[in-house]
Amino acid sequence: MSAVPTALALQERLQQSLAPHILEVLDESAQHAGHAGAGDAGHGTHFRVRIASPLFTGKARVARHRLVYDALQEFMANGVHALAIETLD
Repeated sequence: MSAVPTALALQERLQQSLAPHILEVLDESAQHAGHAGAGDAGHGTHFRVRIASPLFTGKARVARHRLVYDALQEFMANGVHALAIETLD
C-alpha cells in the first residue's frame, strides 16, 4: 500500500504506532508554495507534528524524533519533504 501524505493519514499512523495522549498534525504545505520540495497541489509536502506519547518517557529529544520518523517512514518516501516535530512529555 502506498501511503498518501495527508494530515489525517499521518495522524492515523502516529496513533497506531505511538499511542499518543496528545497529537496534532498540521499540513503547512500551502505556506511553502514555490519553495524546494513544495508540490504543485499545495498540500502533502510539509507537515508539523505536536505529540506526547508514553513511549517518549525517559528518552532524549533525538530518540523521540527518531520514533516519529520511524512511524512515518513510508510517508517520507512518498512525498513528505519537511516534517517539523514538537515532542512533549
